[in-house]
Amino acid sequence: MWSDNDTKTLELRVPRYLTRSFQVGIDLVMLSVAYWLAFLFRFEFQIPREYAQIALLNWGYVVALLYVVLTVFGVPRYSWRYISLREMFRIAIAVATGTATLVALRLGLGSIPQWDLFVIPLGVIGSNAMLAFVALTGVRATRRLQGEATERKRREVRGTRHRALLIGAGKAGVMVARELSARPDLGLDAIGFLDDDRTKVGTRIGGLTVLGTPDQIAEIAERKRAKRVLITIANASGPEIRRITTHCKNAGLDTKIIPGLYEIVGNLNLSQIRSVAIEDLLGREQVKLDEAQVEASIRGRSVLVTGAGGSIGSELCRQVARFAPARLVLVERFENALFEIHREIAASFPQLEIEPRVADVCDEIRMTAIFSATSPHVVFHAAAHKHVPMMEQNPGEAVKNNIGGTRTVAGLADRFGVAQFIMVSTDKAVNPSSVMGATKRVAEIVCQTREQRSKTRFVTVRFGNVLGSNGSVIPIFKEQIARGGPLTVTHPDMQRYFMTIPEAAQLVMQAGAMGQGGEIFILDMGSPVKIVDLARDLITLSGLRPDDDIKIEFTGVRPGEKLFEELSTSAEDADKTKHPKIFIGRIAPRPDEVVADIERLLGLADSGSAEELRIGLQRIVPEYVTNGGTQQSKQAEQATQATPSSHSSRSSGTNDVLPEQPTIN
Repeated sequence: MWSDNDTKTLELRVPRYLTRSFQVGIDLVMLSVAYWLAFLFRFEFQIPREYAQIALLNWGYVVALLYVVLTVFGVPRYSWRYISLREMFRIAIAVATGTATLVALRLGLGSIPQWDLFVIPLGVIGSNAMLAFVALTGVRATRRLQGEATERKRREVRGTRHRALLIGAGKAGVMVARELSARPDLGLDAIGFLDDDRTKVGTRIGGLTVLGTPDQIAEIAERKRAKRVLITIANASGPEIRRITTHCKNAGLDTKIIPGLYEIVGNLNLSQIRSVAIEDLLGREQVKLDEAQVEASIRGRSVLVTGAGGSIGSELCRQVARFAPARLVLVERFENALFEIHREIAASFPQLEIEPRVADVCDEIRMTAIFSATSPHVVFHAAAHKHVPMMEQNPGEAVKNNIGGTRTVAGLADRFGVAQFIMVSTDKAVNPSSVMGATKRVAEIVCQTREQRSKTRFVTVRFGNVLGSNGSVIPIFKEQIARGGPLTVTHPDMQRYFMTIPEAAQLVMQAGAMGQGGEIFILDMGSPVKIVDLARDLITLSGLRPDDDIKIEFTGVRPGEKLFEELSTSAEDADKTKHPKIFIGRIAPRPDEVVADIERLLGLADSGSAEELRIGLQRIVPEYVTNGGTQQSKQAEQATQATPSSHSSRSSGTNDVLPEQPTIN
């Protein structure tokens, strides 16, 4: 039974060819046992002499034929240690195929007198099929049970064990229950399920009883003496997780959650179980990529990513690497950020050719050298200045980087015959009220005008805020909570759209693969979230009480901010695409003189005043409001005056930490 080299000890003691030989021997013995038992059962353990002769003559060829069929179906390659229903089904198909062959031979030889000694009774063939299946699967199941018992004994540790309830008696819940059973070292004993499906209550699933519904958790936890709860619902909605965590908090239970099944590769690893995070409460549905389409646009090609060290840029690098490009070029001007993402990708994808290039996208000479040396087929342009208040104070840098950098990289893409150019944009480019938003809108126009006279397919992908990006609201809130508060929010009605960084990067890749040129793709951001609700959720997830343990202060809407962000305008005829989370908006091409306006604006980047730069932006983007915001922002300012604020009571350490809506790199 020591046929699987699962443990290091066996790997050291037994060469692989010996373990495989041992497996073959066991299989042949099991097939032989099944064969002789079939004859014994057929003749009630008293085989007549003539049939004993038939049994001996046919023994070798029957066993050999069945094993050849098993080999054809790949059964000997399966690990005994991890046999599952899938492998058992494969064995059943192989045995059935071999049995059908024996029946065909039996019927064919039965009409030839000289072959009488090779005619096996049909009853024996049928019994042999059932016995062979039981023997082959039984020996493998025994090996699996033996291995799991050994693993449990190896991992068994002394110490306090905690009784845990699993919420969600579906596929993910069964996976977690099995893993907990195999991992005593985790100190968790799963004692039952809770599930909203009342028809499951009282049934046994995965070896555990469904004890009730999540609404009964306080009563059941007390009765069963449970101290921990694991949320094992695959892809649960935000409101659903919020409801469950509220019940658990009221019952004083420690609550953890598993990631969605789309995050789990292969078998579930219980190290993936984590505390409930703010992303779970937002409850966005999983992204389903058309991986064949994305792979076709990336596999075997040279891919260049600008802003590779930023939040979106680095995630794009991770996602692109999955699809086996011929070369991945990382362009980033910050050395430390480039070092980190290069080290990570190199460790995760050792076979991938990676070229880290320190460069500023505004440096045309340096970027030309990079394009010449790497010959990219696909360019993801994620480099940008993103912080709204910072760009209000430094408009020239926003113009140089967001517009000038885009013009440089887009021009080189055209010059070097890049097949696809995908620019990452932002919802702040719609009816912009900030320098950052206006410069990103101009960058979109740069791509559109370049598309009109280029063989390169230029597309833009526009989306809202990403959770946890560098300098975004959630890291700032966490820092403020760690200091004991207060959490500073600009306005009680401030709302933003959110998505996770991996989701944003995946949809950017999908949109890029779909683009034919000239489109502005708009990502479905779901429902907007109030920033003050986000603050309260983070305080609660930290085990504290909003307004009691941690205060929330309103600081007033800042220049360039809007209460509500938009993803498209009425002038952009946004249509559905074949992907449910991606829409397409086409804007009428701008006249040729816009190119001259952009050149004049770039000429003012270093020498022009802030007012001149804003006027230049408004000339190109007429919908840009330069007076600090739209009418919506003016109303917000009036509302802020009526909202209790504690500017004077804040400590000096929080004046410069005013949480800005997450933007993009």
